[in-house]
Amino acid sequence: MNMFGNVGLMTVAAAIVTLAGCAAAGGGEISKTATNEQPTAEYRVGPGDALSVYVWNHPELSRDVPVRPDGRISTPLVDDLMAAGKTPSQLARDLEQRLSEYVRTPTVNIIVTKAEGALGDQIRVLGQAAKPQALPYREGMTLLDVMISVGGLTEFAAGNRAKITRHVGGKVMELRVRLKDLVKDGDTSANVPMYPGDVLIIPESRF
Repeated sequence: MNMFGNVGLMTVAAAIVTLAGCAAAGGGEISKTATNEQPTAEYRVGPGDALSVYVWNHPELSRDVPVRPDGRISTPLVDDLMAAGKTPSQLARDLEQRLSEYVRTPTVNIIVTKAEGALGDQIRVLGQAAKPQALPYREGMTLLDVMISVGGLTEFAAGNRAKITRHVGGKVMELRVRLKDLVKDGDTSANVPMYPGDVLIIPESRF
């Protein structure tokens, strides 16, 4: 076979590999921006959260505290520490630094006992959901979890034309999702992971 015939075969083989990769994508199709990056899924504290602050060997400094509307918390010996926008571990390290002025080598653990989440970390559901709303992100959250929280679809929803918009690396991605197949037909292959800051848009049926 001549060189041109070999080139032709290589081109066909490359096309088959590309199509196979697209077919393996599963429950959704990414449009506008294709990337392997994913946004961080680590929880960040937000106003309205409730935190359990535990200072090792210092029960007098351990407290359950709310995150105020200004995003700050107050604990014994520490007033007005900014909490919003930080992960629990980052906040714990900041609190350790402040407490080190009074306590030798403090060790702090922080547990989020009530989660509202930073505004940029919430998952927002718009359009033809039974209860459109903003939801606090939870680790491991999926599209099915979101749909359960918002009560499913309305009778006018075009569920299989829904999409998720997602910010990754400074760019906007759109992920097409099949909500009707997932919610009404129980097709779990249409389930996908959710990430902090996702916006789920559910359009109205044209008919």
